[in-house]
Amino acid sequence: MISLTATSRPLAAGGPPPGIKMVHAELPFVGSIPGEIVEFEADSEIHIEGDKAVYAYRVLSGAVRTFSLLADGRRQIESFHFAGDVFGIDIGDVYRLSAEACCDTRLLVIKRAQIEAASRKDCGAARELWCWTAQALERARVQMLLLGRKSALEKVASFLVDMARERHEDGVLELPMCRTDIADYLGLTIETVSRSLSHLERAGAIALPATRRIELRNKQKLGALALQS
Repeated sequence: MISLTATSRPLAAGGPPPGIKMVHAELPFVGSIPGEIVEFEADSEIHIEGDKAVYAYRVLSGAVRTFSLLADGRRQIESFHFAGDVFGIDIGDVYRLSAEACCDTRLLVIKRAQIEAASRKDCGAARELWCWTAQALERARVQMLLLGRKSALEKVASFLVDMARERHEDGVLELPMCRTDIADYLGLTIETVSRSLSHLERAGAIALPATRRIELRNKQKLGALALQS
């Protein structure tokens, strides 16, 4: 069995840090190489920007936010990762982003060196690595569009459309992230996010029965609001 820890820093004597649970089970991560399952409680730290990049991660359940802290202390979330997504395949020897669990999350963890070795020997593993890189580039493209050219209302509407598509949820969207996370992802304040959600509700596009539960009442109208100029 591959012996892995949840972060790039060694585990303290006596077991993993609070909020992290090692599960003695393995699943294929890439090719025939298995990774080990690690469970993280909501808001638990997975790795920190600048840590030595030892491990890569695949989300089995839950959600992860990857982010950077700006010089003035503000947080910019670069991406959310859901079941099936891979993160931690950074260029260089250190992580360029921090990662935390948005909610209770199960990850499949493997040493990056094993992925690199497998990709040199196995065409299938190399193809998987290429796909992960392409997905990361697509996320960066979407994020650049959201931050650069859309109004606040368009950003929030686009976010909901993307989340419904990403999570394959048709009528009701159960968000694993809080509104502060959404604001830090879209480059808005939490007040602006709340006002935009209220606007979408008044327009009949959504309903807000709970903070993280959103009913998609009119997806066509929501899509139109996401694209309006």
